[in-house]
Amino acid sequence: MEHGSGGRATGELIREIFESQFNSDVLSEMEDAAVVPGNGTIAMTTDSFVVTPLEFPGGDIGRLCICGTVNDLCMRGAVPKYITCGFILEEGADVELLRRIVKSMADTANEAGVKIVAGDTKVIEGDGGIYINTAGVGFVPNDVDIKAKNASPDDVIIVSGNVGDHHATVLSQRMGIKNTIQSDNAPLQEMVGKLIENHIPVHVLRDVTRGGLATVLKELALASGLRFDILQEKLPVNPQVKSFCGLLGLDPLYMGNEGKLVAIVPKEYGPQAVQIIKSSKYGENACMIGSVNAPDDQSEIGALIMKTEIGGRRFLDILQGEGLPRIC
Repeated sequence: MEHGSGGRATGELIREIFESQFNSDVLSEMEDAAVVPGNGTIAMTTDSFVVTPLEFPGGDIGRLCICGTVNDLCMRGAVPKYITCGFILEEGADVELLRRIVKSMADTANEAGVKIVAGDTKVIEGDGGIYINTAGVGFVPNDVDIKAKNASPDDVIIVSGNVGDHHATVLSQRMGIKNTIQSDNAPLQEMVGKLIENHIPVHVLRDVTRGGLATVLKELALASGLRFDILQEKLPVNPQVKSFCGLLGLDPLYMGNEGKLVAIVPKEYGPQAVQIIKSSKYGENACMIGSVNAPDDQSEIGALIMKTEIGGRRFLDILQGEGLPRIC
């Protein structure tokens, strides 16, 4: 199960099994979507969704699979256009539940401006589970080049809203803990589109999913070979999620979302980028949380350092251990 956590074990599985055999320069970039030549420049991505429970406050596996696919394309600056979906249905799956999930997919696709153009269905033995695989295609505008290696010293780090909401929602449902926390699963094409339309020179985009904010930022720091500095006091966390974490001993930095992104832009564009994200749907709690800097010594190459509220420095790493698989 640790291999499904989105942390270090997941990365090792991908590198040692898949990357070593597929031997693709594009795949080895390890971005959210692959940008490849075509009739123009296209972005492609694929994902599988196995969340438990299938429905949760604020969403369901149907909304989740569209949001996840759309957002992966958006993180390369692409305009999402087409999605395929494959269903694996276990014997005994509830037909009315399936109907609700499919309607949710259709509604979310309409919201995101994408078309579901192909699909497949298989029924297998089991206990009523529903799993969905998607693939997505989008078109990358001319002169847009967004990837992890583009981070530069003096860039600023922006997060589009509260962290940990989806993770806390799913875990609450599994544990039977009553609260009003809701998943943040949402398509982010409007937010990204506004940044590009307003000529913000976005260097890096990444959606905050499995492994949480700390894992995402650490991976970006390693990819760029720079030092990422963040401020604990600036991290946006829903008060209910913060209390939930305190109750269970969890760290919001390692809790996943499904409707938040990290944007890294030049310092002089930071305030404008924050305002653009705030004016977009699902971005009302956006804020600047840190900066990208040149390392002072070898130990800071690829480092993610958080200045704590009491003035200390905490070196953050990629999630290790199981975390909470099956949040998506």
